[in-house]
Parts: sequence; C-alpha cells; structure tokens
Amino acid sequence: MKRTRSTITSALLLALLSAAASAQPVRTERNMSLDLASQIAAATVAACSANNYNVTAAVVDRAGTLRALHRADAAGPHTVGAAQAKAYTSASARNTTSAMLENVQKNPGAATLVHIPGFLILGGGVPVRVGNDVIGAVGVGGAPGGHLDEQCAMAALDKVKDLLK
Repeated sequence: MKRTRSTITSALLLALLSAAASAQPVRTERNMSLDLASQIAAATVAACSANNYNVTAAVVDRAGTLRALHRADAAGPHTVGAAQAKAYTSASARNTTSAMLENVQKNPGAATLVHIPGFLILGGGVPVRVGNDVIGAVGVGGAPGGHLDEQCAMAALDKVKDLLK
C-alpha cells in the first residue's frame, strides 16, 4: 500500500512537472494594427496642432517597430527621429519616457540608460496599453518641451480609448 501511494505520488509529480515544462509553447500576444497606429498618430498631431505645435508622431508596435508616422507640415526634420526614438524607448521599457527621465535624473544607477542604442530619454513617449498589456507606444517630437509632447500623446490615447479594450 505504501509503495502504491509512493508510485502514484511520483507519477502525479512527474505529470505536473511535464505539464509545467510544456505549458504554452506558443503564445498569443496582443499587438498594434496599422489602422489603430494611424489613428493614434493622426490624433496626436491634431492635438498638438490645436496648440500651435508642429510635431511628428511615431507609433510603434510592441516590439518597437514603426507602424505609423505623421509629420505636421511645418515640423522640423529632427522631429522624425526624435519621435521614433521616444516611441521605441517607451515600448521597450513599457513606461513613459518622462518617468524614465525622472528616474535617470534621481537614480545614478539608471543614468546609463541613456547609452542604450536607440533610446531617447526625453519626455514625449507613452506606452499604448490594452488592460495590463503594452501593445505599442507613441512618441512625439517638436513641441516646446517633452511634457507638452506627452500631453498631445495622452490626448490622442484618450480619443481612441474605446478601441483599446
């Protein structure tokens, strides 16, 4: 009887370990559609234009790959690279770039984040979330201050919030 219990316990333990090792070999992840990325980029540029800021808005997917880019007619050429780098940084870190900037300024251990290739630690990058999942990010460049870039991105995300469910 004791041997049978031991055998059953061992078999159950082996089955549980086997199931855990093979759990979800293929994952399903949410990601950014081209249509949604275009809507966010357009809404971001419109929000900034309403305040007379000529900006570029870049929207990337969860992997930081560019999905949409909208540049206001009078936006400077430097705003393209800045917007894309802010979006990439935000998607990669799954945080706003303004929060990252604050962390870099206050935490000497985080100061080296500025040396990661492709990262731009300036305000204006905002993750796009569906629930707790980051499905991409929007980056904005061209307003007179990163906090204003971020405000435009937040206004755009508020405009499309019904699509982010």
